[in-house]
Amino acid sequence: MKATISTMGDYRTTQTLETFSFLPPLTQQEIYDQISYMLSQGLTPAIEHEHPAQSTNHYWTMWKLPFFGEKELGNVVAELDACHRAYPDHHVRLLGYDNYTQSQGVCFVVYRGKTW
Repeated sequence: MKATISTMGDYRTTQTLETFSFLPPLTQQEIYDQISYMLSQGLTPAIEHEHPAQSTNHYWTMWKLPFFGEKELGNVVAELDACHRAYPDHHVRLLGYDNYTQSQGVCFVVYRGKTW
Protein backbone atom coordinates (compact mmCIF):
# COMPACT_ATOMS: atom_id res chain seq x y z
CA MET A 1 0.00 0.00 0.00
CA LYS A 2 1.47 3.30 -1.04
CA ALA A 3 0.77 6.21 1.30
CA THR A 4 0.04 9.57 -0.22
CA ILE A 5 -0.06 12.97 1.42
CA SER A 6 -3.86 12.90 1.39
CA THR A 7 -3.99 9.53 3.24
CA MET A 8 -1.36 10.38 5.84
CA GLY A 9 -2.49 11.60 9.26
CA ASP A 10 -2.14 15.23 10.22
CA TYR A 11 0.89 15.24 12.51
CA ARG A 12 -0.58 18.10 14.57
CA THR A 13 -3.75 16.22 15.54
CA THR A 14 -2.59 12.59 15.50
CA GLN A 15 -1.03 11.10 18.62
CA THR A 16 2.24 9.64 17.41
CA LEU A 17 3.15 6.49 19.28
CA GLU A 18 5.54 4.93 16.78
CA THR A 19 6.84 5.12 13.22
CA PHE A 20 3.64 3.97 11.51
CA SER A 21 1.46 6.59 13.27
CA PHE A 22 1.65 8.89 10.25
CA LEU A 23 0.32 6.20 7.91
CA PRO A 24 -3.21 4.85 7.56
CA PRO A 25 -3.93 2.03 10.04
CA LEU A 26 -2.28 -1.25 9.11
CA THR A 27 -4.54 -4.03 7.87
CA GLN A 28 -4.53 -7.37 9.66
CA GLN A 29 -2.40 -8.87 6.86
CA GLU A 30 0.09 -5.99 7.05
CA ILE A 31 0.40 -6.53 10.81
CA TYR A 32 1.02 -10.25 10.24
CA ASP A 33 3.65 -9.36 7.61
CA GLN A 34 5.42 -7.04 10.05
CA ILE A 35 5.42 -9.72 12.76
CA SER A 36 6.68 -12.35 10.30
CA TYR A 37 9.49 -10.03 9.22
CA MET A 38 10.43 -9.36 12.84
CA LEU A 39 10.57 -13.09 13.59
CA SER A 40 12.54 -13.83 10.41
CA GLN A 41 15.16 -11.30 11.52
CA GLY A 42 15.61 -13.13 14.84
CA LEU A 43 14.18 -10.31 16.94
CA THR A 44 12.66 -11.15 20.33
CA PRO A 45 8.97 -10.16 20.52
CA ALA A 46 7.63 -8.34 23.56
CA ILE A 47 4.19 -6.85 24.14
CA GLU A 48 3.43 -3.67 26.08
CA HIS A 49 0.16 -1.93 26.91
CA GLU A 50 -0.91 1.38 28.40
CA HIS A 51 -4.05 3.47 28.81
CA PRO A 52 -4.18 6.23 26.16
CA ALA A 53 -4.29 8.97 28.81
CA GLN A 54 -0.95 7.74 30.21
CA SER A 55 0.73 6.58 27.01
CA THR A 56 3.08 9.55 26.67
CA ASN A 57 3.83 10.13 30.37
CA HIS A 58 5.88 7.10 31.34
CA TYR A 59 7.01 3.60 30.41
CA TRP A 60 4.37 1.18 29.23
CA THR A 61 3.54 -1.97 31.19
CA MET A 62 4.96 -5.18 29.75
CA TRP A 63 2.58 -8.05 29.07
CA LYS A 64 4.32 -11.15 30.44
CA LEU A 65 8.02 -11.58 29.68
CA PRO A 66 9.58 -11.16 26.23
CA PHE A 67 9.08 -14.25 24.06
CA PHE A 68 12.71 -15.39 23.82
CA GLY A 69 13.34 -17.71 20.89
CA GLU A 70 9.79 -17.44 19.53
CA LYS A 71 9.50 -18.38 15.84
CA GLU A 72 5.75 -18.90 15.40
CA LEU A 73 3.52 -16.09 14.14
CA GLY A 74 0.44 -17.70 15.68
CA ASN A 75 1.88 -17.63 19.21
CA VAL A 76 2.69 -13.91 18.99
CA VAL A 77 -0.73 -13.09 17.54
CA ALA A 78 -2.46 -15.13 20.26
CA GLU A 79 -0.63 -13.17 22.98
CA LEU A 80 -1.44 -9.84 21.32
CA ASP A 81 -5.11 -10.82 21.25
CA ALA A 82 -5.00 -11.99 24.89
CA CYS A 83 -3.49 -8.67 25.99
CA HIS A 84 -6.11 -6.75 24.02
CA ARG A 85 -8.94 -8.81 25.55
CA ALA A 86 -7.54 -8.22 29.05
CA TYR A 87 -7.12 -4.46 28.47
CA PRO A 88 -9.59 -3.49 25.71
CA ASP A 89 -9.30 0.25 26.36
CA HIS A 90 -5.46 0.29 26.26
CA HIS A 91 -3.02 0.78 23.42
CA VAL A 92 -1.17 -2.48 22.74
CA ARG A 93 2.17 -2.40 20.96
CA LEU A 94 4.65 -5.00 19.80
CA LEU A 95 8.38 -4.56 20.19
CA GLY A 96 11.17 -6.56 18.63
CA TYR A 97 14.41 -6.60 20.61
CA ASP A 98 17.70 -7.16 18.83
CA ASN A 99 19.92 -9.39 20.98
CA TYR A 100 23.07 -8.33 19.16
CA THR A 101 22.71 -4.55 19.52
CA GLN A 102 20.70 -4.87 22.74
CA SER A 103 18.15 -2.37 21.50
CA GLN A 104 14.69 -2.20 19.95
CA GLY A 105 14.70 -3.11 16.29
CA VAL A 106 10.93 -2.84 15.74
CA CYS A 107 8.12 -1.09 17.59
CA PHE A 108 4.56 -0.52 16.42
CA VAL A 109 1.06 -0.24 17.86
CA VAL A 110 -1.20 -3.17 17.01
CA TYR A 111 -4.35 -2.05 18.87
CA ARG A 112 -5.28 1.53 19.69
CA GLY A 113 -7.38 2.19 22.77
CA LYS A 114 -10.07 4.80 22.92
CA THR A 115 -8.43 8.19 23.26
CA TRP A 116 -9.66 10.56 25.87
